[in-house]
Amino acid sequence: MGGCLSKIPGSSKPAAARQQQPPKLDDAILGKPYEDVRLHYTIGKELGKGAFAVTYLCTENSTGLQFACKSISKKKIVAAYEKDDVRREIEIMRHLSGQPNIVQFKGAYEDRHSVHIVMELCAGGELFDRIIAKGHYSERDAASVFRVIMNVVNVCHSKGVMHRDLKPENFLFTTRDENAVLKATDFGLSVFFEEGKVFRDLVGSAYYVAPEVLWRRYGKEADIWSAGVILYILLCGVPPFWAEIDFQTDPWPIISSSAKELVRRMLTQDPKRRITAAQVLEHPWLKESGEASDKPIDTAVLFRMKQFRAMNKLKKLALKVIVENLPTEEIQMLKEKFTEMDTDKSGALSYGELKAGLAKLGSTIREVDVKQYMQAADIDGNGTIDYMEFITATMQRHKLERFEHLDKAFQYFDKDNDRYITVDELGIAFKEYNMGDDATIKEIMSEVDRDKDGRISYDEFCAMMKSGTQPREFSSRSLSHVVTMRRKILW
Repeated sequence: MGGCLSKIPGSSKPAAARQQQPPKLDDAILGKPYEDVRLHYTIGKELGKGAFAVTYLCTENSTGLQFACKSISKKKIVAAYEKDDVRREIEIMRHLSGQPNIVQFKGAYEDRHSVHIVMELCAGGELFDRIIAKGHYSERDAASVFRVIMNVVNVCHSKGVMHRDLKPENFLFTTRDENAVLKATDFGLSVFFEEGKVFRDLVGSAYYVAPEVLWRRYGKEADIWSAGVILYILLCGVPPFWAEIDFQTDPWPIISSSAKELVRRMLTQDPKRRITAAQVLEHPWLKESGEASDKPIDTAVLFRMKQFRAMNKLKKLALKVIVENLPTEEIQMLKEKFTEMDTDKSGALSYGELKAGLAKLGSTIREVDVKQYMQAADIDGNGTIDYMEFITATMQRHKLERFEHLDKAFQYFDKDNDRYITVDELGIAFKEYNMGDDATIKEIMSEVDRDKDGRISYDEFCAMMKSGTQPREFSSRSLSHVVTMRRKILW
């Protein structure tokens, strides 16, 4: 979760002057008197920002040790369930603290403006970035990394916690050292569970969410699916197309049968037949000195992993900008279709609403095609399709690629109107939409900047926008059905 914390950095008042009057406990989210985090920590630079929280570097006043402070604006946590989410995240972090591959909880504080969670600082970067930077890679390397991930899952499940948002971005290294420890860092969607309890809320990230989560009937087995997707990416560089696992294309023919057997068992459609976390850790491929080969995997895997990391967010953001500037008459019919499908009037389509809406249009479409359409349209990866994402996905692509639309989108990025997009200008645009970090922006620049002059020209921008006219998330077998869906919605 995240938010804005403009009142913390740079405050010039002495600590004693900043102490606040105790609130009524009914008003306090944490159920205890307000306590100024700055009495204990000096707040430093911003480390990251999400839709609900801002994470800062902080230094403990008594020891000089550095930690991370996740500050959640109370303006963003008004509803009772949102307050419960914050309390649960803190409780789970405290419950899991002390485990070697889980970020250590330090403390929680609340003031009039924010809730602050102080935790161990993991400044060594993301999992995929470390793998890509290393430059050479084997099954044994993948097994070593994945063993850590599964140890985390096993610890969580043994302590009655379901993570619900397992993905590579949530695993960070503690330092830049070669032998740094890999740790799980985000428990914002995690819940306590009891065996047999069924969960129904739609959470997780698009590429990693288990099929049963989309049907809103799931348990801890959903974590195994998500971890299986991570393993799939570790071995081939890209995620599977939902359940359509393809072991025929490179590099799978040279991947060991033992590794592929583990992937199959983790990505089993039926959660009751899916392998458990404890069983994964006992699998011959995953054991230390086990069956994982030390033979180098094709370097193309690292290249694909790097491309997947960037996910061509520039193209998706540019399409969103175009849609926001389309004349009302061009999208009126689509707006009506969206409103009709959005039965709960939440402003976003769930998987169930999309499937039901397409069925009402009289189209016979396979479930896997609906899933792939959902995945491709969900630009921000939050598991739903908002209005702009819906228009972007259903509008005929040639209309979106007309000269006047491309020019308007280019102007949005080109802040100084010099007909070039710089790294700084990309950063400004992505920050406005809360999409992408510095590493992602640099990867996008290197991919789109064909002449390597450090900037994106208008011609390079247009070439990027017109390349690959269909979203790469769609498999070739399902493409015709996806096109049919677009036509059903449009006509």
